[in-house]
Amino acid sequence: MKKIQYLILFLVINFGGLALGVWLMDNGPTSDWYLSLNKAPWTPPGWLFGVAWSTIMACFSWYLAELFILRASKYLWMIYIFQVILNVGWNFVFFNQHLTTVGLGVIILLTLVILYFFITFRSDRLKYAKYLLLPYIIWLCIATSLNAYIVLNN
Repeated sequence: MKKIQYLILFLVINFGGLALGVWLMDNGPTSDWYLSLNKAPWTPPGWLFGVAWSTIMACFSWYLAELFILRASKYLWMIYIFQVILNVGWNFVFFNQHLTTVGLGVIILLTLVILYFFITFRSDRLKYAKYLLLPYIIWLCIATSLNAYIVLNN
């Protein structure tokens, strides 16, 4: 029962964070500013971002439910909240404020936080659950490369 409660809690927070991030984007990928940027040739089509983030947040929520059953602590909550702030903050910094270099720093830090989850929390029960973080890690690597391309080529 506790796992279901955690899963629901993290689904609400994570998808709420996505919604807040979209709201803070100021038209994001459809804005004149973004459309005028010199983007990486490997930039995926716009529809893929929604699919990717929905999958990522579903997997991440499941992973977090497993993790918090085993290790709920103030420290873990602080790391998780920091991750939420970075994830939502990147949208505001990059799309709303057009601070691409600061955005690159934010997304690199976010990637390091998710890698920290992957590497640090690996008890027997999390031995397989940690692989639910792979979609997040892969997407962050792609997103970081897209952000870096914009920083270096605009």
